[in-house]
Amino acid sequence: MKLTKMLTKKLISFWLLSLTAVGFIFLVGAMVSFTQLTYKFQQQKVDKLGLMLVEHYQSRSQSANQSKSQPKYQWDLHAWLPPMLMAFNANSFKLTRGDDILFEYYSPTADQYPTLYKHTLDKSSNLAMELNLPQPYLVQQLGWYEYISLFIALSAIGLFVRFGLRWFTEELDGIEHIAQRSHLILDGEHQQALQYAAKARPRLINRAMTKLLVQLQDAQKERGRFDQFIRSNTFLDPSTRIGNRIFFENRLEALTHQETMIAHGVVVLMNFDDLDLLQQQHGVEEVNEQLNDLVQAVQRLLVRFEESIFARYSFNQFVVVAPQLSLAEADSLAGKLLKIGISQLQNQSDSQDNYIHLGAAFYKAGDQQQQIVEEVEMALKAAQLQRNNNWFMYDKGAVDKEIAKGSVRWRSFLESTLVNRRFVTVTKKVIDSDGATCHQEVFSRAIDNQGNEVRATLFIPMANKCGLMPQIERQLIETVLFELMANNQQHFSVNLSLDSLTSRAFTRWLQTTLLEHRPLASRLTFEVAENIVVKHQQDLVATLEMLRKIGARLCVDHVGLQVVGTHYIQECHFDLVKLHRSIIHQIHLKSENQLFIRSLIGGLYRAEVQVFAEGVSSFEEWQTLKILGVSAAQGDFFNH
Repeated sequence: MKLTKMLTKKLISFWLLSLTAVGFIFLVGAMVSFTQLTYKFQQQKVDKLGLMLVEHYQSRSQSANQSKSQPKYQWDLHAWLPPMLMAFNANSFKLTRGDDILFEYYSPTADQYPTLYKHTLDKSSNLAMELNLPQPYLVQQLGWYEYISLFIALSAIGLFVRFGLRWFTEELDGIEHIAQRSHLILDGEHQQALQYAAKARPRLINRAMTKLLVQLQDAQKERGRFDQFIRSNTFLDPSTRIGNRIFFENRLEALTHQETMIAHGVVVLMNFDDLDLLQQQHGVEEVNEQLNDLVQAVQRLLVRFEESIFARYSFNQFVVVAPQLSLAEADSLAGKLLKIGISQLQNQSDSQDNYIHLGAAFYKAGDQQQQIVEEVEMALKAAQLQRNNNWFMYDKGAVDKEIAKGSVRWRSFLESTLVNRRFVTVTKKVIDSDGATCHQEVFSRAIDNQGNEVRATLFIPMANKCGLMPQIERQLIETVLFELMANNQQHFSVNLSLDSLTSRAFTRWLQTTLLEHRPLASRLTFEVAENIVVKHQQDLVATLEMLRKIGARLCVDHVGLQVVGTHYIQECHFDLVKLHRSIIHQIHLKSENQLFIRSLIGGLYRAEVQVFAEGVSSFEEWQTLKILGVSAAQGDFFNH
């Protein structure tokens, strides 16, 4: 047990001290009683001797009066008194009548501290005696019978104390388990406290704590379900359970910076003509079933595309966004989506050759968000004008060379950058509500052969495909530990990818490094994306717990990007929650996003979790976030 059993030690110490005190009092009482009894017994013998002397004196006096002759006390006393005095172990004896000494006796082995008895035997004849006897308790010697009795008594007492100590410890052990459960509850370890219920006593208190913990767990899960319900009704389509238009707009804003795209990709808009007529002819349930089959087929197709977006744009339109795709991959994706649409709804439409049309727009970094939406709608109209099932890609002209670069060239470039240590760090401050710096988040940049910086949004997807993220993040952490932290005392946060968190070599290196530099671990915060935690929670629990025990803080970022529950926040013991920029953008104008933040912060009430925000770009956004209860934020607003 983590506790030191202070309660058990104190109570047992008090019990043993009380038992010892009682035993000591009984022992002192027995010794005093024994001493008093020996004195009383010795006094009785002295009184008996005095009575014998008086009787002997009186009988001799009567005989002398009758015979008119002198009594011969000396000869008579010498005959029987010395053996009796020797039997009494007397040190000395003196019998006097007035000033005359009638008899004296001295022992050859006298004690140093004898007991003196002076008695006047006969007042009429002024007969008195003076007797020195040894201390009575010194005369009494214990025999083997007494020693055996004493040993048996002490053994019985020892066995009783041993049994009592064992029983007392076992009974108090239940209370210690209650204290341990209470300690876990105060530390926020509710799940461990719920499992720690086997030996806790008293049982009534233990059952009450278990019941309250179960109710608290149910309440937390219900709160998480309620949060998810709010987000689902706000951001999900009720019939297909995929994102709605608000969800799509938020996710698309997440791919932008200052309303311009931060990377390349493709947007595909799927349109199903006469979907309302099909519902009237075949029923809502049958058409919804076919739409759900369509959704599942599209989701299976998009699994291999990281950070892809699939949402219902309107009643009869679905939209797909796939970042980091080349132009050839975008063409292939559009063709596959068209085939899926035809196969899923072919038997439901009367006009089978002209009921599904796809419009696609390929975008590059720096393109305007609104322009992309307009282009994809123009592409859809162009496809509809052809009057058959087809797709149309809006012509973007020349393709960026960086976009067209193949995976082999990317791997070569990233490996060269790793070997030459050309990954550099860039930091951004996180500011709290008082304007102070909480910590600095560390971002990475790659330097190419011409000395130009390559954005992380461009090389990280390629690094993930090539499996090089653990090596890149290792260099990044080494730079933070041995360069940034060595120069100042500020706190830093570092992002970790799924490949790094699940790599045994990386986690062993990270654990060893943090243990060697443990004072620096408390100044580190490791950030993990929400979608990674939700999908791989069981695989990440051990690694996250290791980082937390070493002293580092844990942060989950990109919160709000997916429509999921929030129960994982307390299950994984995250210290910080960072809201995604798509939730923050124009938060002062979006009541549904404000509702989500209120619900999230309310669900974390009494939990030691702080809520941060990223992507704050205006004063109105920051003021709204502070009113909602957000602790700190980062973004362009704080970089002015």
